[in-house]
Amino acid sequence: MTDEAAEGDAIRVLIVAATFYADLAEELVAGARGVLDANGVDSTLVEVPGVLEIPSAVAMAFEAGEEGLTPGYDGFVALGVVIRGETTHYDIVANESARALMDLSVDLSLPIGNGILTVENRDQAWARAARKDKDKGGFAAGAALDMIRLRRSFFAEDEE
Repeated sequence: MTDEAAEGDAIRVLIVAATFYADLAEELVAGARGVLDANGVDSTLVEVPGVLEIPSAVAMAFEAGEEGLTPGYDGFVALGVVIRGETTHYDIVANESARALMDLSVDLSLPIGNGILTVENRDQAWARAARKDKDKGGFAAGAALDMIRLRRSFFAEDEE
């Protein structure tokens, strides 16, 4: 990840954060915003109730941009936490959210930084979310920026 803004048009990124674990979501968002702000990126935050709603929100935002209803976004940062419980619900949420984000990314060539934490307990979640530790929110934002730049390089018009 570079520390400079991409050449050409300004980059617009939508952060989609699941607030089921609000305190952890706030830390993930702060990490993502830190990286985006440092790179001069215009970011918008939307919140959804849980991790399973993140792919739907990304799809809605993309479609609204394609239809000219919003200015659109160059990329997306998906943030949330899934903590294993006593049932198989964890597996469904973790697997289906990852699958849906990959489907969007591959099928639509969408740059998406996936910062959805899948952990065994809150201690693991905090270690990964904390900006002074693993900063997975910042890492996801950096991944989104790298993929935005890569996409732009593939779709760049000839400058002859």
